[in-house]
Amino acid sequence: MNDHIAHKLPRDDSDPYRYGIYLRPDAKTCRAVTVVTDQLRAQYGLLSAGAFPPHATLVGSQPFGFNENEVIEAVTALLANREAFEVHNAGIRSQGIGYVYDVSQNADGTVNDELVSLARDIDAAVEPLRRPMNNPLPNDFVPELFRGHLSLASHDLYVRPDLHEEVGEFIRELDVPVPASFAGRSVVMYRTASPDWSGRWWQTMTWEHVHSWVLAGA
Repeated sequence: MNDHIAHKLPRDDSDPYRYGIYLRPDAKTCRAVTVVTDQLRAQYGLLSAGAFPPHATLVGSQPFGFNENEVIEAVTALLANREAFEVHNAGIRSQGIGYVYDVSQNADGTVNDELVSLARDIDAAVEPLRRPMNNPLPNDFVPELFRGHLSLASHDLYVRPDLHEEVGEFIRELDVPVPASFAGRSVVMYRTASPDWSGRWWQTMTWEHVHSWVLAGA
C-alpha cells in the first residue's frame, strides 16, 4: 500500500473544517428522517437536511482547528456519569423556512430540560477550544433560541421559499412511521467540510464520523 495513503499527512489548521456534536436518535427515528430527506431530494432536489446524518444538534458548526482530541477529552469527561433521558417526538412542525420533527418538549408539553441542559453543558465544555470564525456566523448555544429538532427540510428553502407549503404537504403525505419517543443516549461528533461556508455549503459539504459517546443507564 502506498505509504502516503496509509499514513495521511497532518491536517493543516487552515483546513475548512467545522464540527458538530449531536444527539443521535434511535435507529428507527434515523430511518424515518432519512426516508423523508431522500424523498425530498428525489422529488424537489432538496439537499441541506439530508447532507447531514440524522441528528438533534447540541452544538453545531464549531471551528476547533487542531483541538479535535482536546474536544473529545473534554466531552468524555463531561459525559462520564451523565444519565440517558427520554426524548419525545411531537411530530412534524414548521420551523422557520423549513420542517422538522419537534423533539424540544416532553409529552406533557413542558420543555425537555435534560436536552437543554445537555446542549448547554457541552457548549460550555468546548467553548475554550473554539477558534474565531466569521463564515458562517458563530453557531453557539443560546438558551432562549435552543429548540431540539431533527431537520427534514432546511436551508434549500431559503433559496426556494415558493416551495415551503408544497414541501410541507408532501412531507405529511409521506406519512412515514416514526417512534413517539426514543432514549437520549447516543452523543456523536462529526467533522464537516465545505470549500465555501459562506455560500450554498449544502451543495458541497462532506462529513466524517469522529467519535461516539453512550450515556449511562441506556
